Amino acid sequence: MADFKLAPVKAKFADIIWENAPIMSPELVKLCEKELNWKKSTTYTELRELCHRGLFKNEKALVSTLITKDEFYAGHSRQYVTETFGGSLPRFLTAFISESPLTENQVKEIESIIRKHVEGGKHG
Repeated sequence: MADFKLAPVKAKFADIIWENAPIMSPELVKLCEKELNWKKSTTYTELRELCHRGLFKNEKALVSTLITKDEFYAGHSRQYVTETFGGSLPRFLTAFISESPLTENQVKEIESIIRKHVEGGKHG
């Protein structure tokens, strides 16, 4: 299974890329200096790691995405449910809603999502 975990600062860096891609790497360095207070070497080190993990690519100084932010966080959610709840979505939902009941609108939206997936479609 791919690893869909990012430390908070790496998640912020990934967000910067997702929000600006495609972006030239020198421009990314400037953004990271401003947003994260990173030096050029830190930006390139972290970029190499995220490219190695298959999130982005840096080709001829152009940084682009290989996976969307939504795809990444969908994988992150699946990984969390698998690792924490043995892959059981019902166990996850039970834990998630145990402290506060769902609103009628939330129930309708969840029912709609489930119907669409049971029918073979995708919600979105």
